[in-house]
Amino acid sequence: MYLFYSPDIASLTLSEEESSHCVQVLRAKTGDTIQVTDGQGTIYEAEIVNPHRKHCTFRILSQSKPEPLHEGRVHIAIAPTKSMDRIEWMIEKCVEMGVDEITPVLCRYSERKTVNEERLQKILVSASKQSLKATFPTLHPMTPVRELISGAQEQDRLIAHCIESYGPTESKFALKSCITRGHSVIILIGPEGDFSEQEVAEALEHGWKPVSLGKARLRTETAGLVACHTALLINE
Repeated sequence: MYLFYSPDIASLTLSEEESSHCVQVLRAKTGDTIQVTDGQGTIYEAEIVNPHRKHCTFRILSQSKPEPLHEGRVHIAIAPTKSMDRIEWMIEKCVEMGVDEITPVLCRYSERKTVNEERLQKILVSASKQSLKATFPTLHPMTPVRELISGAQEQDRLIAHCIESYGPTESKFALKSCITRGHSVIILIGPEGDFSEQEVAEALEHGWKPVSLGKARLRTETAGLVACHTALLINE
């Protein structure tokens, strides 16, 4: 089954890119049935009316709203890696698993200062379609980490840093022990050079909990996947 994406479902027309795939690649014809989503939680069963390769039109036969895959909301905020291939792969896999929000963050020790948001959005849409998601996750613009720390509204706010000890009484908690089923959760992952001590201090001052993702030393994108998977499993 192939799922097409039409953010403006009321137009009853697939985009040029989607039309080309539907008509030229999949050889869809008038009267064929396809599935279309608006990315907002609804899947439409539709019948092709005009199989034009640039603007394929359809009529809606029925619609359904699949049940959410998990409770709460899972938000991964992560400093993009120097190699964009690695962070793009992570985004694709997080979307497949069911992440709700992703925010690239800019930290003091970030090796990458900008991202191609249009490309990341395309990867997000493609992964959502391939994994048959009716609700697409939200990709936020790249955000300075201090702004994210002070503005986050999630019920569980967690920062995964690598500093061995911070302050005379500070310790890190196991990630799984800090996620409450049904709560909205944001997990903040730093760059290859980790967070600065000041960034960690500001997070703690704003009520964030320091967490550990385990004993193994993880690359940034692996940490993002581990955090996402752990949160989603708890919320199944």
